[in-house]
Amino acid sequence: MGLHYSHHKHCLTHHQSPINIHTRTAKYDPSLKPLKFNYDPKTAKRIVNVGHCFNVEFEDTCDRSVLTDGPLTGHYRLCQFHFHWGSSDKDGSEHNIDGKLYPAELHIVHWNSKSYATFAEAAQHPDGVAVVGVFLKLGNANPFLQSIIENLDKVKTKGKACPFTEFDLDGLLPKDLNYWTYMGSLTTTPYFECVTWIILQEAISVSSEQLEQFRRLQRTSENENPSFILENHRPVQPLDHRVVLSSCPVKHKLLHTF
Repeated sequence: MGLHYSHHKHCLTHHQSPINIHTRTAKYDPSLKPLKFNYDPKTAKRIVNVGHCFNVEFEDTCDRSVLTDGPLTGHYRLCQFHFHWGSSDKDGSEHNIDGKLYPAELHIVHWNSKSYATFAEAAQHPDGVAVVGVFLKLGNANPFLQSIIENLDKVKTKGKACPFTEFDLDGLLPKDLNYWTYMGSLTTTPYFECVTWIILQEAISVSSEQLEQFRRLQRTSENENPSFILENHRPVQPLDHRVVLSSCPVKHKLLHTF
């Protein structure tokens, strides 16, 4: 989760993210609904380098792009998406699947606009934020991802931003929308435990060349000595007594196509 706040209201407890998802112990919950994505490409606004990753930000002053159903009650408004990656193609995802990592992980961030007035307010509450996680596996270059990568030269250094409009976020979703879900936290400071995590079970493709473009971004500002964002993923946290729920009754056939 590429989000930062300047204060620390909540103490860390036992609902931190990311986690290692054990596919055999995840509990099938037949009451979980299919996810409903209703994204308007016209709400895409800009790409910004925030120093630890880049965010693709959306207009979120009204409910033009929302996520509903799945494990959620009400609607969650799309705010931004970003990626986590590693210094090589061997790792980079934040969540682990049976102890294994993917090269990268996409986080699509939404907030509970039915109950709260702003993202900042929503992040103070356990039901405030919903994040859809999508794993990236090595394969063919992803054309939807390429349209983003072609703009990264414009945001090489921290604080740089460029317009990015008319983007169809549905193109970064896999065909199969089965998922795991659990309650957790932001994965950057202040680690608020406000997130309903929805981890899709099928990965999307990314090429090694595309991943290399992520690592060319800098965590430093324009007038500083360059330092590159070679990796930005948090280690897994204890599951403790949480239960991971699954939307499908059997182990997904595509899980281990790393």
